[in-house]
Amino acid sequence: MMPEYRAYVLDREGHIKQRVELGCETEGAARERAKLLVDGHDVELWLGTRRIATFRHLNS
Repeated sequence: MMPEYRAYVLDREGHIKQRVELGCETEGAARERAKLLVDGHDVELWLGTRRIATFRHLNS
């Protein structure tokens, strides 16, 4: 069974703007896919109830 990774795209206030299901077999692959979602918004990567990482967007 494949792990159920989720990426949450956050708005400026830190609220969930969008949830993206990531069908990845490894945490490393899920991290790489979540990083691709950073486009002006922070992104959190989760596996179940465990937050794996937060990827921050860069302010110009």
